[in-house]
Amino acid sequence: MKKALIIGAGPAGLTAAYELLKKSNDIEVTIFEESDCFGGISKTVNYKGNRMDMGGHRFFSKIPEVNAWWDQMLPLQGAPTYDDILLNRPMPLAKGGPDPEKEDRVMLTRHRVSRIYFDSKFYDYPISLKPETFANFGLLTTLQVGFSYIAALLHKRPDDNLENFYINRYGKKLYSMFFEYYTENLWGRHPREIDASWGAQRTKGMSIMAIIKDVLGKTFKIKNRKVETSLIEQFKYPKLGPGQLWDVTAEEITKLGGTILKNAKVTKFHKNENNVITSLTYVKDGEEHTMEGDYFISSMPVKDLVAGMNDVPADPARIAAGLPYRDYMTLGVLVPKINLENKTNWKTIGNIVPDCWVYVQDRTVKLGRFQIYNNWSPYMIKDLEHTIWIGLEYFVNEGDEFWNMTEEEFSRIGVEEMIKMGLIDSADVVLDTHMEKVKKAYPAYFDTYDEIDTLVDYLKTIDNLYCVGRNGQHRYNNIDHSMVTSFESVKNILSGQKDKSNIWNVNTEQEYHEESQTNEAEVD
Repeated sequence: MKKALIIGAGPAGLTAAYELLKKSNDIEVTIFEESDCFGGISKTVNYKGNRMDMGGHRFFSKIPEVNAWWDQMLPLQGAPTYDDILLNRPMPLAKGGPDPEKEDRVMLTRHRVSRIYFDSKFYDYPISLKPETFANFGLLTTLQVGFSYIAALLHKRPDDNLENFYINRYGKKLYSMFFEYYTENLWGRHPREIDASWGAQRTKGMSIMAIIKDVLGKTFKIKNRKVETSLIEQFKYPKLGPGQLWDVTAEEITKLGGTILKNAKVTKFHKNENNVITSLTYVKDGEEHTMEGDYFISSMPVKDLVAGMNDVPADPARIAAGLPYRDYMTLGVLVPKINLENKTNWKTIGNIVPDCWVYVQDRTVKLGRFQIYNNWSPYMIKDLEHTIWIGLEYFVNEGDEFWNMTEEEFSRIGVEEMIKMGLIDSADVVLDTHMEKVKKAYPAYFDTYDEIDTLVDYLKTIDNLYCVGRNGQHRYNNIDHSMVTSFESVKNILSGQKDKSNIWNVNTEQEYHEESQTNEAEVD
């Protein structure tokens, strides 16, 4: 029997394992997971009954195979959720689907609200053409935005960095208001230093023109109109957070005979003279172990993968060593209320603002974004009717000032910034806090990234190595794209196909896969 060794129990690794076990009886599967939980950055952290989503994960895809896969693992709700019942709020239900009030293995349909908090005002994200947007701007800023956009249409800049990419699509005024500082805060680099391909992947097709087309499509009720990913109004979400999907997947893998080794860190890959990997070394409980295999599917950071290999040529080794990442810290803050007033038409428990997350464009704080977990799923909160569970998100570098803070220090900074922004009045109202850190959360598009094609070409020469997922390909993939890299890898393994272009081409085109006419389901 052949052996497939899979590194990482995140979305890509678990998807690959499940697909191999379902589609072949001739391959033995072992997964190595460095931590003690599943899902990678898509995990859910349960702190005293209040759950945290690391980074916020909307489940939306235009790829039918992905939607079918999700529905199989977590069927869509067939009855209302707790908050929808209390508020008598309508939401689409699947006929015969599970009742989230009675069963846990269920995918919810949630309303999408994401906004920008700038100058103590809320703006839709993406920017909308609603009257309140122009009221927030005021006459002078509205004129500046308009003329700036016209100037961008008349004088296109080369799309050779992220700054030019955004200015071409939104104009310089909107860019300076809503993109420049946030992007620099997110990456620790000015947008002009970042490759434009990041913007192309994360804002597929988005621009002022796309927003205008969407408004016209709604106004004139155009059938089968194309909806850009960033303009969707509903999304799927596991009842107990994104990690639930991967916990369920891990259970299914075990039932199918797969082996999952937790707290097992892969450190080395051993290649023979034919450039084929024959075995890997992992560390568990302080001891080194070696395991032989036939297929190696890696979702670990490319930087670490290549560093652990023998006989890597100088150029690929240098490029891999120079690939940058951004790390992530979040502070869960439990409060009885926040000062933000719900001026929308969307009803919520306690009339809190309905946002899943809010992008922070306040240059006086380090906070990049905050989540309101109550709005992701009512089952994420222990006491939904009396508390609000907020996640303050910070983008950092491992080893920097923030990363090295104690939980007490980080908590104090986070609460102070909430006060400065007017979210709460004082630290006295805070009931509890909890800190979480995630290494290499975001593969970055600068430094040696512009040479990554040379590295990819080298990795393709290793016949039995398959690089999948966000970190496995050093590409800012959504969950669906990460899963598709695994779908393609499994197809290649089972068919014997050597050319890996199909795996590396996932999420590189402007329009990806088939457009779903129902636009039913974005993952962040």
